Amino acid sequence: MLGLMMQRKLLISEIIDHAARYHSDTEIVSVNTTGGEHRTNYREVRERALRMASALAGRGLEKSERIGTLAWNNYRHLELYYAISGQGLVCHTLNPRLFPEQLVYIINHAEDRVLFFDQTFLPLVAAIRDKLNTVASFVLMEPQSEEIASEHPWVEFYEDLIEQGNSGHAWPDDIDELDASSLCYTSGTTGNPKGVLYSHRSTLIHAMMSATPDVMNFSARDCLLPVVPMFHVNAWGTPYAAPLVGAKLAMPGPGLDGPSLVRLFNQEKVTISAGVPTIWAGLLAELEKTGEKLPYLQRTVVGGSACPPSMIAKFRDLYDVEVLHAWGMTELSPLGSVNNLKNKHLEADEATLKRLRENQGRPPFGIELGVFDDDDNRLPEDGETSGNLYARGIWVMSEYFRNEGGEVLHNGWFPTGDVATIDAEGYMTIRDRSKDIIKSGGEWISTVDLENLAVSHPDVAEAAVIAAHHSKWDERPLLIVVPREGVEIDEKKLLAFYEDKVAKWWIPDAVKIVDSIPKGATGKILKTSLREKYAGLLMDN
Repeated sequence: MLGLMMQRKLLISEIIDHAARYHSDTEIVSVNTTGGEHRTNYREVRERALRMASALAGRGLEKSERIGTLAWNNYRHLELYYAISGQGLVCHTLNPRLFPEQLVYIINHAEDRVLFFDQTFLPLVAAIRDKLNTVASFVLMEPQSEEIASEHPWVEFYEDLIEQGNSGHAWPDDIDELDASSLCYTSGTTGNPKGVLYSHRSTLIHAMMSATPDVMNFSARDCLLPVVPMFHVNAWGTPYAAPLVGAKLAMPGPGLDGPSLVRLFNQEKVTISAGVPTIWAGLLAELEKTGEKLPYLQRTVVGGSACPPSMIAKFRDLYDVEVLHAWGMTELSPLGSVNNLKNKHLEADEATLKRLRENQGRPPFGIELGVFDDDDNRLPEDGETSGNLYARGIWVMSEYFRNEGGEVLHNGWFPTGDVATIDAEGYMTIRDRSKDIIKSGGEWISTVDLENLAVSHPDVAEAAVIAAHHSKWDERPLLIVVPREGVEIDEKKLLAFYEDKVAKWWIPDAVKIVDSIPKGATGKILKTSLREKYAGLLMDN
């Protein structure tokens, strides 16, 4: 016997329809790429998204064809999120921080038909457009400019295109909730970047769960500022979760530096934000320099890489901001876990709470995590036993786009490439990436723990730890640091800082002081580059 309930498809267009109906005048503030700010609301975003969808339909684009976007967090990009997917096309967000050769590969592999781009990226697009095999239209996300049109006659303009659309357009009714909605490529795999193809259903359920109190806790009372770019795993789903609950949006555009963010946080009375640790380090440095506060910010979600405990403490103790330590990846849409306390923890002492806040948290409903050995045997979840972290769930990828890399699942689980522990209550701690963990004399050493301690030292701005070759122990930890401005680091004193904090045999063998540490397109430290350059340092010495 079936239940007697209405059937409604879980479609992305339903999100913006709901926001326009019940949160029509809720504000969306956008920092423009070319300067200044723009203010709109959910009603206007829906109207313009429908008009853009109509304009795309007028180009003869067929269902599931890919449309590329190369843009910052702004209102036009938000309109495209809904116009493209709502029309039954696939919104393919492109990361401008990748090398041009990688972008060419990704656009051609996806077979993008139209490429929308911000003015920042006009030189980049001009340099690679002749290598793009399938792109028929290049649309600059600005009004018409005679100067640009004369210099680049191949460029179309967003506002011209949107005017070609029909204001009475309706979303197509032949879209299924299992149809593809958006496409993100991950460079965190071996070989060429691989595509992760999300569905309407997975995206909407991910948005619903991410907004719940035990996850990111979004509501119509919030002003959300997604620092994480919309080209990085769909800004962790925030452009879907915010309109789903009717939260105000403050979109920072290209201004991700400390002064720009502090101004926008306080001007728009932002209550919640989300971003990677490197961005927050710049924000904290600006606050320390100017003495400014964040009087409205209540909580921030930190993910993308491990959040140093010292950063959690600074946010909490100096600015009264709760840090939600999170973990995820492109293949998980990206939400895997968020660190929120349980009722029983409310009476816990400060030392216990500090330990709890430092892990990556618990998976929400819809995700299951497990640790496994190299033979895919499940390991105990006792908070002590490290193993390969696997995931499965409603918004977890089943295979890469075009089946690149072949079969990826292990008995129905996705291997994340992380090494972790999980305790009896589900709290998960990332110990390392499997390719980064150090094996010294047959014993494992976590680079994450060593890096977190290093950045808590007052003289250290940034730190990375790699496995360096060793004649006796095979591998030993090498600490690579960027000093704080105007500081000269004493290497012996820095290594002595580790004493009584980790096992003696964990302490790095040497310190390498550098001016900067290379980072990838999503702000993560490029350990591969560091190993190529410094892995032989201990042998040389």
